[in-house]
Parts: sequence; structure tokens; C-alpha cells
Amino acid sequence: MKILGIGNAIVDVICKVDEIFIKENNLTKSTMKLVNEAEFKKLLSILKIEKTVSGGSVANSIVGLSQLGNKVGFIGKVSDDQLGNKYEEGLKKENVDFFYLKKKESIPTGTCLILITPDSERTMITFLGTAGKINEQDIDTNAVKKSEILFLEGYLWDEGEPKKAFEKAIKNSKKVAMSLSDLFCVERHKPHFLELVKNKLDITFANEQEIISLIDAKNFGDVIDFAKEVNKLIIITLGEKGSLAVNGNEVVECSAKDNLKIKDLTGAGDLFAGGFLHGLINNKSTRESLNLGTEMSSKVIQIIGARLN
Repeated sequence: MKILGIGNAIVDVICKVDEIFIKENNLTKSTMKLVNEAEFKKLLSILKIEKTVSGGSVANSIVGLSQLGNKVGFIGKVSDDQLGNKYEEGLKKENVDFFYLKKKESIPTGTCLILITPDSERTMITFLGTAGKINEQDIDTNAVKKSEILFLEGYLWDEGEPKKAFEKAIKNSKKVAMSLSDLFCVERHKPHFLELVKNKLDITFANEQEIISLIDAKNFGDVIDFAKEVNKLIIITLGEKGSLAVNGNEVVECSAKDNLKIKDLTGAGDLFAGGFLHGLINNKSTRESLNLGTEMSSKVIQIIGARLN
């Protein structure tokens, strides 16, 4: 197996809203907020659903990799309920091996409301459900050992059981990549994420805000210096300014594509990571891998949702 992803198994519920909805519900645009089940249901009851799809950040990247012809797998915790069954079916349809035996949990399968505003930005409200309860027993060690790269998401990292699951997976892997996931996520777990980036990860994906926050950089020059110093592969997306990768002393830049009809930014970072990892695992250069990431993210932002078909 080329790549095994471990992440939050979340069913995405996509809805269109106006700017007033974001303000009235005290949400911060373009970020992810965790809520309890009651709060989630209350919001869902006043929204019109556009689309429902098996999601989760790393799962989106893994599906992208599968669509590019790679043999991939995924581990994520779902309950044996309607959404859990839908989730598993969604992955199987995309030729992703699902290395998790679901059972009836006391907490339902996780769900994420993706609110799309007229400017195409997405704001996420997540009820993690059983996804956030992943533990070391849920990690299939054989699947980890058989994969060339293990891909983790920062969203999944939390004190206690998820941390133990992370550690077990990392200990058994050949090479580890991780996405920092979200600015709030970085701010919640800064010392732990910094330790992971410096000592445990071979490849780190971040956007500009996340990496600046992680190292408390005064400017972007600090980020480049940090990346060279840790001497790992660090890939940074810069929105309309494109992306760059730092690999030791090598700094490679890639510009964003022009004239795109942007509909929804959901999955842009996920598909970028998928495209980049596709290049990497198929022995492409850093520049070619950045281009593949850019191509994938450019395609996904011109449709609704985080899946290309």
C-alpha cells in the first residue's frame, strides 16, 4: 500500500448560508468550531442541506490519491449507525481500503456542517462524535507497517486516547506526514505540534497562518529559516500567492493558477496534500509534486464539496 491515512471519520453536510448567518451564530469565518450534539442538531434544523458526503480532512486527501490511481487505505472511527454505514460505503466506492471494524458505539458517527458563504469561503461546525474517541486499539498495526507513508491530521490529535493512537501509529510507520489542519488546532496544541514537526514527522503540510502561529514567527523569513533548520520536508500553502516547499536548503515555489471560477474552498488543502503526496510517492521532483498539488486543489475549488467526482 502506498499511503495509509488516519483521521477523523466525519460525514460532511454541505449548506449555503449568507454572511449574516455567520455573524448571528458567533462563528469565525473560514475556521472550524467544535460543538456538542445538541448545538449541532439545533443549527442543522435551520439549514437547507445541499449535499452529504463521507469526509474528514485526511480522508479527502486519501480519496484524491485513490482517484489518481494509488493503492491507499484509511483508519477512522465510526459507529455502526446509518451515517457510519454511509461513510464506509463512500470510501469503498472510491477504492479506499477501510481498516476499521465498526461496532455500535454509545456516541454516534461524527458530522461536520460546512457552511459556504457567497464569497466561497467555508466555515465548519463539527460534532466529532465517536471519531474523536479513537484509541490505540483502533490502529491496525499491520496496515501501518505495510504502507510507505502514514498520513495524519492535526484535527485528530488530542490529549489522552487519540494521542496514544497517534503514538502507536507513528512508532510502527516507515515515514510520517501530517497536516496541521487549522489555526485554532495549532493554537490549542502548539507545544505538542512543534515537538511533532521537529522530531517525529518527515513531512508537514501547513498554510501560512498555521505555520506562522506554530513558531510565533515575526515574518515569513522566520518560517523559511525554521524549515531549513529542522531539515524536514515542509510544504506551505499561501492561498492566491501559491505554495512553497522547503526541503533542507532547497526552497521551491509554485504559483497559483489564474482565472479559476471558485465555487467553494472546501477540500482545497486536502486535495493539495493528496496531489503533492501522489508526486512524492511516484518519485516526482518537489516542483512537480507542488504542481500536482496545485492542479488538484484548483479543480476542487471549482466545484461544491471536497470530492472531485
